[in-house]
Amino acid sequence: MALFAIGDTHLSLGASKPMDVFGGRWEGYVDKLRAGFAETVGPEDTVVLCGDLSWGMSLEEAEPDFAFLDALPGGRKLLLKGNHDYWWTTAAKMERFFAEKGFSTLRILHNNCYEYGPYALCGTRGWFFEETGDQKVFRREVIRLEASLKAAGERPKLCFLHYPPLYQGYACPELIEVMERYGVELCCYGHLHGASHRLAAEGKRGSVEYRLVSADYLGFRPQKICE
Repeated sequence: MALFAIGDTHLSLGASKPMDVFGGRWEGYVDKLRAGFAETVGPEDTVVLCGDLSWGMSLEEAEPDFAFLDALPGGRKLLLKGNHDYWWTTAAKMERFFAEKGFSTLRILHNNCYEYGPYALCGTRGWFFEETGDQKVFRREVIRLEASLKAAGERPKLCFLHYPPLYQGYACPELIEVMERYGVELCCYGHLHGASHRLAAEGKRGSVEYRLVSADYLGFRPQKICE
């Protein structure tokens, strides 16, 4: 049983949002995702999906994308919110929707954590300095991350975000401080695409290891974290 991560699937099976306009690597990306999961993920594995999952504007519009994700290999898929996940609503509504539609592998990672062997899997959307909006939104993300880490108790912690907490020329000290204070060992994040991949911060920074897991960066193959 292994743990994988991938972000930014940007599915639009129920909407009209072609991704090939963002470069040739996105051509046929749905088939690439299907093949990438089939080649790496086993039926009992856990996959964390780090946001920007569907272009659907509502749960109903995103339903074909959820059906696609649910049918992919993996016994459990933990969903994070991304900045383009406009379908996102309350955890209770989303979990009820998934149950009603029979999407048995989909779970919401939001103000909570999940166990994986000795580890606790924690996370939230995060924050990005280019994101416009009230400072309340930023403070709320810091609070949500801390709530997720607190829920983990004394377990070793792996953290998953959508926004990068740091990259070339930028750092979000509030989020980094929370992760370091709670002893996070690894932080996986997405959001960066195309030419922005070169800005990614990877490897050990301070006490935390960082990895970029955007789907186009990974060649649409989930990255194995541990087993």
